[in-house]
Amino acid sequence: MTRQPITALAALTLLLAACGGGKDNAAPKAPPPVPIAVYTAKEEPATYYNQYPGTVTPLNEVRIVPQVSGYITGIHFKDGQFVTKGMRLYSVDQQQYQAGVDQSVANLNVAKANMARAQQDADRYLDLQKKDAIAKQVVDHALADLQTAKMQVAAAQANVRSVQTGLRYATIYSPLSGTIGISQVKMGAAVSPGVTLLNTVSSDNPMAVDVAVDEKDITRFIMLQQKSNSNADSTFSLLLPGGMTYPRHGTIYLIDRAVDPQTGTIKVRLSFDNSDKLLKPGMSATVRILNNGSQEQVLIPYKAVVEQMGEYFVFVVKDSTVAQRSIGLGTRIGEKIIVTKGLEAGETIATEGVQKLKDGGRVQIGAPKAAAAK
Repeated sequence: MTRQPITALAALTLLLAACGGGKDNAAPKAPPPVPIAVYTAKEEPATYYNQYPGTVTPLNEVRIVPQVSGYITGIHFKDGQFVTKGMRLYSVDQQQYQAGVDQSVANLNVAKANMARAQQDADRYLDLQKKDAIAKQVVDHALADLQTAKMQVAAAQANVRSVQTGLRYATIYSPLSGTIGISQVKMGAAVSPGVTLLNTVSSDNPMAVDVAVDEKDITRFIMLQQKSNSNADSTFSLLLPGGMTYPRHGTIYLIDRAVDPQTGTIKVRLSFDNSDKLLKPGMSATVRILNNGSQEQVLIPYKAVVEQMGEYFVFVVKDSTVAQRSIGLGTRIGEKIIVTKGLEAGETIATEGVQKLKDGGRVQIGAPKAAAAK
C-alpha cells in the first residue's frame, strides 16, 4: 500500500523534469536585423587636386668666387639689392696686377725695339747680298735674329694679355640680373681664386618650383607640357608655408631628361610669375595640380568605408542582407572618396551602422536611432 504513492510521485517528477528540459533546449532566436542608412553609388564629376611637395628655386643662380688672390678693397652694392648684369660688385687689390701690367708692357716695348733693329740689319744685309758684298752666313744669321726678335715680341704680347686679364679679374662684375645675397666677406678680407665664396646672385622673376614625380605619372605630365603654356591657367597652383595660396598660377618649364633609378622619380620644374617677390629660393611649398575635372568617377561617402589590416571594404546591400566587398580607393574629395575598383555605379551600400555589420548579416534600412526606438 505504501509503495504505490511513491511510484506515482516519482513519475510526476520525471514528467515535470522532462517538460522543463525541453524548454531549455529550444533553438535560439535569430538576431534582429541591424538598422542602417544606405547610399546608392553613382558617377559624378571628380574635380580635385593632386598635391606634390616642392622646393622653390631660381631659374638662374650664380655663386660669385674670385679668380685672383688678394685683399678686398671695395664692395659696391648693398646686401639684398637688385643688381643688373655687368654691375661692379667687388674690387680686389689691384696694385700688384697693375705693376705686372706696367712691367709686361715695358718688356713688350723692348722686344719691339729689338725686332725693329733686327729688321733693319736683315734688310741691309739682304741688299748687300744682291751685290755679292757680304757673306751668306752673315745674312742667314741676321734673318735668324729677326725671326727670334719676332717670337720675343709675340711672347711679350701674350704676357701683356695674361697680366691684363688678371687686372680685369681684380674687379668682379655681376654675371646676371637678379637679387644678390648677404656678402660673405668684408672689406680687407683675403680671398683665394676659386675657393672663397663672395656672394650669390639669383634671378627672382620668374621663379621655379621643383617637384619629384613618380615615373608612372610621367605620361600625364608630358601631356600637360604639350598643352599651350603661353598663358598660365588653374591647372598648377601653389600652397605656401602657413597655408597661403599663391595668387598666381604656373606652367611646366621643363621635365628632366632621366628618371632617378634610386627613387623612381623624375624632376619636373614649374615656372611662376614672382612680380611681388613672395617666392624666395629654398622655400618649401605644395604644388597642387588639377585633375581632369570632366571625367566622371564613382564617388561614395567616406564614412561608408571600413578599414581592416590595410585593406578597405564596404557593405553592399541586397535583399535585406549585406555582403562585405573589397574596394580600391582614390582621392578624397570633401566628405566623399573616389572608388577606383570593386564597386559599380547603381549599387547600394551601407553608410551608417557599419560597425555592427557582418558579411551576410540581415539589415533594416532606416535611421539607426529611429529603428532602435521601435
